Amino acid sequence: MHWGHVKSRDLCHWQQLPVAIAPDEQDDGCFSGTAIVWKNKLWLMYTSFKENDGGESIRQLQALASSDDGVNFVKHGIVIGEKDLPAEYSPCDFRDPKIFIEDGKLYCLVAARKIGGRGRILLYSSDDMFHWQFECDVLNRDSGGIMIECPDHSADLGLLTYCEQFQPNDGYKHLNIHSTFYRLGKLDCVNRISNFGESEIIDYGFDFYAAQSFADEHIMLGWLNMWDRNNPSEKYGFAGMLTVPRKFEVKGGELWQTPVVTARRVFETVVKDRLCDKVKVGVIAVTAENLSAFKLLLRKSEDNVTQFYLSGGDWVFDRSSSGEKITGKETDADSLAGIRRMPFKRCERTEITVVMDLFSVEIFVNGKALSSTIFPPENADGLELSVKADNCLYSRSEVE
Repeated sequence: MHWGHVKSRDLCHWQQLPVAIAPDEQDDGCFSGTAIVWKNKLWLMYTSFKENDGGESIRQLQALASSDDGVNFVKHGIVIGEKDLPAEYSPCDFRDPKIFIEDGKLYCLVAARKIGGRGRILLYSSDDMFHWQFECDVLNRDSGGIMIECPDHSADLGLLTYCEQFQPNDGYKHLNIHSTFYRLGKLDCVNRISNFGESEIIDYGFDFYAAQSFADEHIMLGWLNMWDRNNPSEKYGFAGMLTVPRKFEVKGGELWQTPVVTARRVFETVVKDRLCDKVKVGVIAVTAENLSAFKLLLRKSEDNVTQFYLSGGDWVFDRSSSGEKITGKETDADSLAGIRRMPFKRCERTEITVVMDLFSVEIFVNGKALSSTIFPPENADGLELSVKADNCLYSRSEVE
């Protein structure tokens, strides 16, 4: 594993830069972590992976690299090693450091696993980036899944996010065996005290994992793919992708997400009952007042179609006929049928935004999100909208 590197001025158009860090005699793999600006340098803390003889001899420890120009990086070796990990935690499942700065002090969250137990999130502190002190086990309880990954924290929102691997499902709250969650509350780093509520799902779709946010703005990206699934993208020349950047905030005690995308509106119309259009890539927006029925067919061509519709009190996403089959280790009825659900809350105004790329659909409805990959035929570009509402406005925008 390498760290790729891209830059952007608008979060829509990206320019490739040289690989930032790569495996060498120190690292068999450079796993995920944090990039942060501190004292006029760009610092990367990442998990240095050593295979050794496999099993319990694997080592996942936290290493440091830095850059003066933001392009060329120098490795500084392990900075949070086995000696810095309390004895009751396993050094073979210890990864994904997330650095943040609070009151001028450096802190770092690291995913870990207790020996004989399950996933945990550990907090470390430092004054110089090179010497780190263990502070506490943040949640101080085992995760529902076997392991936690990719912790993230926004202090001003009181938001903690993380992934769980191989956790039992909980209705459609999370059916993916690997899911990304959030908790609202407070982390008092100085007094080593945390108080967070129950976990809630960030994205209800098939493919959303490892969400990470920017240091200075409430914008996150996730990995738009999933572990333990077949990977049709290989034949198209890529291995996974990232979600559209999404702004996040807390409203009414819930996480609220909206896509950050620069697009030019090219078509807009009032919808009485039904509308037909053609689109493969772009942004679809539907605003409806007192919505009572809704069905959206995307990437339609002959027998191929991706569906998103209202059924009872749920939004239903169906990719069972979306092209190439995507299967995984999930065995529940919805997963086997290619279905994901998201709660629908009746309100005066429903705002639906669909961000479509060639192999992805990301749907946002009044702050909730549902993201999934699809692999339809190249000629699949049909769109049909059926709706019942007091008023309904449809628009289509193209990414500039």
